[in-house]
Amino acid sequence: MPQMSPINWLSLFIIFSMTFLMFNVMNYYIFMPMMPKSNLINKSKLNKSLNWKW
Repeated sequence: MPQMSPINWLSLFIIFSMTFLMFNVMNYYIFMPMMPKSNLINKSKLNKSLNWKW
């Protein structure tokens, strides 16, 4: 059974690492979380309810 030379292991590692990194970076930048539309309404209600009367 032939042995694989260290240069081939290194190139294989680099190729898989770069593929893994590119996959993760693309997933990070493609994903867009959906913001709830009622977020602004909740903030304005929260500001009104936190009106301190000293």
